[in-house]
Order: sequence, then structure tokens, then C-alpha cells
Amino acid sequence: MISNEGSPYYLQNRPGLNGKIFKILKFKTMKDVFDQEGRPLSDAQRITKIGAFIRKTSFDELPQLINVLKGEMSMVGPRPLLVDYLQLYDESQSKRHDVKPGITGWAQINGRNSINWQKKFELDIWYVNNYHFLLDLKILVLTFFNVVQGKGVSQQGHVTVGPFAGNQVLKT
Repeated sequence: MISNEGSPYYLQNRPGLNGKIFKILKFKTMKDVFDQEGRPLSDAQRITKIGAFIRKTSFDELPQLINVLKGEMSMVGPRPLLVDYLQLYDESQSKRHDVKPGITGWAQINGRNSINWQKKFELDIWYVNNYHFLLDLKILVLTFFNVVQGKGVSQQGHVTVGPFAGNQVLKT
């Protein structure tokens, strides 16, 4: 993570097309608080009240329009995940980097953070294998309705979604 103390924006390295690293831009929704070892506290302990609203409405994603204008992202595609997850992907999961990451995607309109990692990867790979203009248009329209309804914002037991731990978790 890149230090963003005192800024309303959050910059973080993320893998994009072909795994190339770029800095994603988001509105900051959490406080910078850490444990004794310097690790960030849980999302639930760090998220602010305004941050929870910003995430529920997906306003934290709006600054990524700059990433789209810079050519690092697309409006639609698999959401860019953490760089730390790259080493955990199997061959199939790595295919999510065959297209530009998106602000929204097939997995976002089919569960967003409320689905498990296995389903999220299945949906991302399905998109990579089937994307076309009309599908992207459908995803954009459905994203609007999902955001208005606040669908899939968090996973049960988490403020957002639990961390991806690799395929050993997916096979259970």
C-alpha cells in the first residue's frame, strides 16, 4: 500500500492487464490504524461511518474513472484484486488478467462481495471468455440497479469481503 495519511484518496498497487501493476485510485473509507506489529486492524475496526455509506453506494470507485482515462482500467472487467493474490492464483484464475480490469464486472452484478472466492473467479473467467459490447452494456445497466439497491456490498461476517487465501480454501 502507498501511504495516504491525511488524503481523501486511497492509492494502492493492483495488477491489471497481463498482470502489469498500476496504482488504483479510490476514495478513502477507512482510518489508518495498525496493531503493534504494524498490520492494519480489521476492516470492521477501521471503516468510518461515512466510509460505510461511500462503499454501500460505490462512490469510492468513482476516482477510478481516472484509471480508465489513463488506459489502466476499463469500465467493465474483472475487479483488480490485491497484488499479494497473484502468487495464489491457479492457471485458470490467472486468465482474469487477459483483459483490462474494470470498475464493475460480471462478478459484481452476480453477487459482488456476498459471493465466495470460487464463484467470483468462475464469474470473472466466464466474462473473460465471453465478453462483448452488449454484455458490457448489460453489466453497466445492472450495476446501476445493484448500486441503487445496495446489493452484495459485504460478505457475511465481514465489512467487505474476507481475504483470498488460495485454492486450498476454494476446494472445501
